Parts: sequence; C-alpha cells; structure tokens
Amino acid sequence: MTAIELLNQTNFRRRLDQCIHCGLCLPACPTYAVDQREADSPRGRIALMRAAAEGRIGLEGAFEEHIELCLGCRACETACPSGVQYGLLLETARAALAQEKARTRRAQLADLVQRIGLRSLLPHRRRLRWLARGVWLYQRLGLARLAQWALPHLPPALTTMEGMTPPVNLNFLDLSQPAPALGPRQGKVAFFVGCVQDAFLAGVNRATVRVLQRNGYEVHFPPAQTCCNAAALHSGDVEFARALARRNIDAFADGDFAAILNNAGGCGAALKGYDHLLADDPLYADRARSFVAKVKDIHEFLADHLHHPPTGHIQARVVYVDSCHLRHGQKVVGPPRALLRAIPGVDLVELQQPDMCCGSAGVYNLLQPEMANQVLDAKLADVRSAHANIIATANTGCYLQMIYGVKRAGLNATVMHVVELLERAYTN
Repeated sequence: MTAIELLNQTNFRRRLDQCIHCGLCLPACPTYAVDQREADSPRGRIALMRAAAEGRIGLEGAFEEHIELCLGCRACETACPSGVQYGLLLETARAALAQEKARTRRAQLADLVQRIGLRSLLPHRRRLRWLARGVWLYQRLGLARLAQWALPHLPPALTTMEGMTPPVNLNFLDLSQPAPALGPRQGKVAFFVGCVQDAFLAGVNRATVRVLQRNGYEVHFPPAQTCCNAAALHSGDVEFARALARRNIDAFADGDFAAILNNAGGCGAALKGYDHLLADDPLYADRARSFVAKVKDIHEFLADHLHHPPTGHIQARVVYVDSCHLRHGQKVVGPPRALLRAIPGVDLVELQQPDMCCGSAGVYNLLQPEMANQVLDAKLADVRSAHANIIATANTGCYLQMIYGVKRAGLNATVMHVVELLERAYTN
C-alpha cells in the first residue's frame, strides 16, 4: 500500500473527521507547551494529515517535521471530548511517512540506524544481554568517568544515551523454568519480559516476579516471546510490527494462563493494540482478540490480586511519574498509586501536572533530543517541587529518562519502579 493509499483508508479519514478543532487538546500537548506553534499541537497535526490525504501538501517539509516532532504521548486523547483516536492517526501518518521516505530514497543515516536497531537488536534477547554485558564492563572499568570530558563535544543523542544508562546488573531473570508460587497457590500467569527492560533493568523484572510469587502466583516465561513492537510502530514499520505481534500471540498461545502480565506502560499499550493491528488478518484476528483479553499491566493486576500486602516499613516521600502510555493509552491511573499507598510508611505526593510527558517516548529522546530535553526540564521542575526522595515509575523509558533527569537537574532522589518498592517492603 502506498503512502497516499494509507492516508486515504476509510478508517483513517473517519478518524480525522472526528476532530472538531475545539482546541481542548492544546494545553495537554507537551510540544505545544514548549513552542506554542499550532502545527505542533494535535489539532495542527491532524490538519496536516488531512491536507496530505487530500493532496494539498506533500509528505516532506512541514508534514514530516511536525509529525516526527510528536511524542505520541496520547495526552490529547484523554483531553479530547470527541474521542479522537489520535494514537491510531499518528501510527498511520508515520507509516505513510516511512513509505514515502523509502520510495523517494530520502531515508537519512539516523533512519537506517534506527531500522537496523529495531530489526536486528530489540527482538533478540541474547544480543541485548550481550550489549548489557558490554555496558557493564564499560561502567566497571571506570570508562564512564573518563568519558565525561568528551560528552560536551558529542552529538546530543549520544550524550542523552550515556546519561540515561542505569548501573547495569547482570543478574538476569532466569527464564528457563517457571517461578513457583510462595505460600497458597492462587493461579498461573505468564510474564512478558520485554527487551530493554530485561537487559538493562533486570532488577525490575526480578522484583516483579518475586512480588507475584509472594502473592501466590506461579510465573511462566514463554521462551518464544519477543519485542512487543512499540518501537516498530513508532517508526512507521507496520509490517514488522505485525510480524512481532504474531510471534508473541503464538508464544503465549499455550498454557491456559489467568493473565499475561507486563510491567512497562509502553509495552502494555502495544500488546493491548494487537487486536487493532491484526484486525484484517484472517488467521490472527480472533487470536489477537483472545490474547488482548488476557493482557494486564502489573499494577492493574496486583491492585485486584494483592492477596498478601507488604508489611515492611519504608520511610520515604515518593512522587509517582505516570507513564503516558499507561495513563493515556491503557487508562491505568489509580492502581499504581493504590499499590504505593499500600506500603507502610510511604508518603505519596502528587505532581502538579501528572498527565504531562517526561520526554522519553520510546527513542524520541535520542531522535529529538532538543525538544525532549525541554519537555524533560518542565517535568523535572514539577518533580523538584514535590520534594520527594524517591521517584517511582511504571515504564522502562520513563525509568531511564528519570535517571537522566536526576543527573541533569542534580536532584537528590532515587529512581525506582513501583514493583521494586513493593518488593523492598516485603523484605524490610
């Protein structure tokens, strides 16, 4: 399907027509908040999509600039009174843009590197773990400190990448056999381990599994699972995204699991979108709907299945940074906060603008570092005003972005996933 054919699909045009141009999305948009340009608001981008679909503008120039500058945080969906599915519009627009770049051979080096990374690295757990070992050695040998002098002279993307790299722990989750329930058995669940999370935030996955075990769940790790496909969708590589979705559906097909759990807001939003992505696939449409029906974010699952609440005391002032795709995409807002409040001693404080993005947005902070840093600085000002000593997150990208943000702003705070705090409360 050509770029123009993608933009002229009936469903795409129908979704465009849902926008009534009321402007209520503008205050919710992080990029509009930074530059106050109409073209960098959801309403403005929808106008560009409509103009491109009608052939009034090409897909280069303004269309490319403003579509690529979108974070895809979907805060506009929460603000929209007309129910515009902006995330699906953006997905199609980026797929059309990718098609047009391929047709006109306008793909830049960054596009090619991104495509290679999405296809040759993220779907391969073993390769990512070897990359993590390399980063661990880099940190262990003290090369990170030696590299500080060079960072101001490097491209912004490399500076961001170095700043957001967490201390790597090579104690990877053992996926070779199920993790048994501890105490009375409540059921059997499958765990989606992710890609970057598995390699670079192994502690988060281990904490997730231990909390599930403590609440009576036997945790399984289907070995054929792969990347969720979120990064592929964000880059417009829809066919590869569909291939990854099919692989995951097949991987989790057997086992009669009570739920398929994930602990990253971005991954969960992608997994829950398989039914839309494969709606026209005669072999996978029904299977995708069955798969999606079982997918749960770890917070929404534990909020309803915390059979053994933690009793250990954690004296901490905690601020929770929402994952955009968890809050706006999956509409999971209360459960992470409920879990944090269930921890004895935790003083949970709210941000003034909890619905605003941190600037991570997958690999956006690497592809658009200037805008990402401005969005991050606004989030950091909000975090600073909370005077918290722990920043709790619920998504891989947010976790890494907050690590970078703490360094960038010089905050005296520790970044942790909600499940890491829960696990600490069980062991205190």
